[in-house]
Amino acid sequence: MPPRTIALEGPIGVGKTTLARRLARRMDASLVLEPTDNPFLEPFYRDRRGSAFSAQIWFLVARHRQWREMRQADLFARGAVSDYLFEKDRIFAYLNLNDTELATYERLYELLSAELVRPDLVIYLQARLPVILDRIGRRGREVERRISHSYLDEVVRAYDHFFFHFREAPLLVVDTNDIDPAHEEAHFEDLFKRIEAMDRTSGVEYYKPR
Repeated sequence: MPPRTIALEGPIGVGKTTLARRLARRMDASLVLEPTDNPFLEPFYRDRRGSAFSAQIWFLVARHRQWREMRQADLFARGAVSDYLFEKDRIFAYLNLNDTELATYERLYELLSAELVRPDLVIYLQARLPVILDRIGRRGREVERRISHSYLDEVVRAYDHFFFHFREAPLLVVDTNDIDPAHEEAHFEDLFKRIEAMDRTSGVEYYKPR
């Protein structure tokens, strides 16, 4: 059977939310968007170390609450598209927290993650740093423009490492360096056909159109 619940992932600016909206409409599925009203996020971008732990714990708890509510509302059975994967929280924890903070975070993460269900399919939208910087610049969000290029490079490499080892759900890795399925109709249609062809028992597959 084709996947009914999908989580999209990838670095900031790669097109997750826009693509999630399009997929949800096409699949007639519920749309689940990542909480973005983190009060510690802007201070974090100004002073990474000073606000990292507060920002990380806020995201962890908010994401857990949302995924728990999805399960209780039976969205996974009815179909849902999310613009994030709960497990990705650890990517940023390992990037931003010191050893003491990380030990505390890990205890809380293990407690919260145990009760969550996983999607039928995870889609990793992959892009090189110059492509991501261009897309961030075009959408013109001031808070994103303040993120240092060196930090974004760390994020891109951390995502690649995380998904190289990811085995918790079927995974489709999508190379978006030369395509933009979030905004280009032909690219979206071709990717959607590829998603429909995925089944719930596959492992890791790669999508890069000819």
